[in-house]
Amino acid sequence: MLYDWIKNMDFAYPFVLGLFAMLPVLIWWYIKKHNRQQATFKVSSANAFTVSSWKNRFLHIPFLLRLAALCCLILALARPQKRNDKQQTTGEGIDIVLCMDVSGSMGSRDILPSRMEVAKEMAEEFVRNRPVDRIGLVIFSGESFTQCPITTDRNTLITQIRSLESRKFLADGTVIGEGLATAVDRLSKTDAKSRIIILLTDGKEDPPETRLIDPLTALEIARSQGVKVYTIGMSAGPTSVVELANHPKGKENPETDYLDEALLNKIANETGGKYFRARDKEGLRTIYSQIDKMEKSKIEITSYTQYEEKFIPFVLTALSLLFLEILLRFSLFRKFP
Repeated sequence: MLYDWIKNMDFAYPFVLGLFAMLPVLIWWYIKKHNRQQATFKVSSANAFTVSSWKNRFLHIPFLLRLAALCCLILALARPQKRNDKQQTTGEGIDIVLCMDVSGSMGSRDILPSRMEVAKEMAEEFVRNRPVDRIGLVIFSGESFTQCPITTDRNTLITQIRSLESRKFLADGTVIGEGLATAVDRLSKTDAKSRIIILLTDGKEDPPETRLIDPLTALEIARSQGVKVYTIGMSAGPTSVVELANHPKGKENPETDYLDEALLNKIANETGGKYFRARDKEGLRTIYSQIDKMEKSKIEITSYTQYEEKFIPFVLTALSLLFLEILLRFSLFRKFP
């Protein structure tokens, strides 16, 4: 507690602390004066003077009180202040929607601990690195759903990201088109100058019979709305016919490992974005870092310091010590001529 108090304490006039150098001089002067005032005479034996009273034992208390009061006054004159450093972040952000695949294949453990857990962790890290952007979350499997509307509430968004699980609530399948269309719909209601979607999936379009929008139609909607789409294919396994043929059998499931990279490339290129392939956790972290660099927000950070004056307690302590010293000097330790 004392360490924290000292660490956050500044002095407006630190040069005043040099007055502490006077204290040894005052102590020397007091001892010399005290010795000079003592009466002396010669006797044959000093045994009669060995008994000491309480006044003799506490004779120097008034001086010690005055010395302590002087220390408090020096500290008060140095003007101690408690320092509080604060930052205020303002700027012009970008509206972003994270569009994440939560189909059953996202539970695959080819990227440990699982594709879903790594995707959640990296998405949370990305959100924390965008302090002034409005960000939303759309999820899709056999249907799409807005998990979190576009918001500046980072805590709520991160809570929603952490709660994601594969095969939960939504129907089985992979509807990339409907996920993209839902994300575009969220962005179409904002007036931000820059609007982007980060679409992450580990598979290809695998729609149920209830599908409403195919990927190419969703692409046209995104392009008409001026929304830029960055696509991420997430899988440590093979993604093409050639890779599947050369891939060791039994390690991965070709049905769940196959990525429609042609579609993801088309969506990204025709909307002004870029396609990325994530084969592991560090790869996904690098991808988010690259997107972060390409989509810079205008951020202004204002730093300011607040000072809270703390000299008054030292002044009051000094006055109390001086009052006590005077009271003792003219009562219990009063000298008679």
